[in-house]
Amino acid sequence: MNLTHPFLNLDGDKLREECGIFGAINAADASAATALGLHALQHRGQEAVGITSFDGKEFFSRRGLGHVAENFSSSEALAELPGFMAAGHVRYSTTGGAGLRNVQPLYADLASGGFAVAHNGNISNAQALKKNLVKNGAIFQSTSDTEVIIHLVATSRYPTMIDRLVDALRLVEGAYSLIVMTPEGMIACRDPLGIRPLVMGKMGDSVVFASESVAFDVVGAELIREVEPGELIRVSFEGEIESLRPFGQNNSRPCIFEHVYFSRPDSVFAGRSVYAARKAIGEQLAIESPVEADLVVPVPDSGVPAAIGFAQQSGVPFELGIIRSHYVGRTFIQPSDSARHSGVKRKHNANRSLVAGKRIVLIDDSIVRGTTSMKIVEMMREAGASEVHFRVASPPTAHSCFYGVDTPERSKLLAAQMDVEPMRSFIKADSLAFVSIDGLYRAVGAEKRNGKCPQFCDACFTGDYPTTLTDHSEIEQKSAQLSFADHKAA
Repeated sequence: MNLTHPFLNLDGDKLREECGIFGAINAADASAATALGLHALQHRGQEAVGITSFDGKEFFSRRGLGHVAENFSSSEALAELPGFMAAGHVRYSTTGGAGLRNVQPLYADLASGGFAVAHNGNISNAQALKKNLVKNGAIFQSTSDTEVIIHLVATSRYPTMIDRLVDALRLVEGAYSLIVMTPEGMIACRDPLGIRPLVMGKMGDSVVFASESVAFDVVGAELIREVEPGELIRVSFEGEIESLRPFGQNNSRPCIFEHVYFSRPDSVFAGRSVYAARKAIGEQLAIESPVEADLVVPVPDSGVPAAIGFAQQSGVPFELGIIRSHYVGRTFIQPSDSARHSGVKRKHNANRSLVAGKRIVLIDDSIVRGTTSMKIVEMMREAGASEVHFRVASPPTAHSCFYGVDTPERSKLLAAQMDVEPMRSFIKADSLAFVSIDGLYRAVGAEKRNGKCPQFCDACFTGDYPTTLTDHSEIEQKSAQLSFADHKAA
């Protein structure tokens, strides 16, 4: 195997979930509920976690690198976070990089009092806004795009906190779901297109918000509804709930990849069971790209629901031909190239007695760089599979995401460099097929994709970005200017 191939790097061979947020107000043990809710959202961010609470007088914060259980499992840790309002955040770094100073919720003392914010998403004009803020005297304590929101709120001239927040968000491009805490209560809001998810629930007399409904199942809360695109929900300490829509009505564009991979299968997203949607994607794959085979084998764990759907639709038996170890660290944190390249085999192992001599259909949620897919195909062949076919429960990922998903640069996305047949040759499969974009839409409840006004954000597949990308455009412009200068100098 040619280990010098540009795609043969296991780092980041899956799209990383963006972040997860949870908030509770008027709860007796707000920080404990928040820690439990974040534990249910751990799949959305495993790099760092933070919780901020409010007891009516003071704000308290605790942040740490690693998982929720590593930082908030003890009664001593939660005792540092007293109060009846709390918000928390689990993260991967998409903008700003790793490090404790970027761990959310971010907190600041403003003229009107304490202000804490937990943000899921990505602000696509953060650098342009930051440049103007710094020029006017702002001093940033982190490199997170979320801090831009704090400075915009702090410098707004509107009299009330809600009006200052709205004023700030009018200047922001991109995707965001926010949980904000102030001495007046909690505010939850979602960007005008609803790209990033946010749901609202009730837990006794308390109101809770979360990135996914599964967090409510874990804390014993009732799902009320989604926070609508462009909606701000203000909850007071007296229990009053007010819904505001300062951005008017917009055609929503929730991220379709929540159905494909990001959300837990036991969540509900955009009014549809994620598990049911993933099974339906597998059914569409079987309809669009059938293949004669002996076994349908999921790439665990994300390929399982789609593989069940494929098997049921095609009549080919579903079997666990790959066994995953749940006790192996992420491949991208291994210290050496040799350790990284052995990461797939330590994480996934072929069920040899099952697959030997069989024609296998592998089902996975996506192909990013293609390196893991290649390794898994090779593993099946080494285990004795006579044929290895690959089916993907999403269209080719050919474009980067700028809305809070940590995707590689477009030059490192396999589908951006190759058509399907060269991709098949690269991963060494006997055949390769992806679900069509219309098939994906049918699986999630739409008849087909509306090309004039798509029902979801699907930019990673189509390149149809629903918002302006100011920072990205400036980077491209500077790159073009540098290339021209280099050419001229030569």
